[in-house]
Amino acid sequence: MQAARQQQQVRAHALPSVSGALRAVEALLLAGGQRTARRNAWTSVLEDRRRARARVEAEHVLEAAASRTSSAT
Repeated sequence: MQAARQQQQVRAHALPSVSGALRAVEALLLAGGQRTARRNAWTSVLEDRRRARARVEAEHVLEAAASRTSSAT
């Protein structure tokens, strides 16, 4: 009975998560500098997306303000 419990416990922890497995593969394949460069590149992509959303939002606000001003005069 105890051996069966130990097998179940081992099986529950034997399967790594997908993200953990990907990190392990990345660590094996990429040197530290490449990992840092990739992380920095991804951070830049996320920042570019944030700025693009802010720009679109600002355009909508300006268009709304312009349409209110032109209809008010």
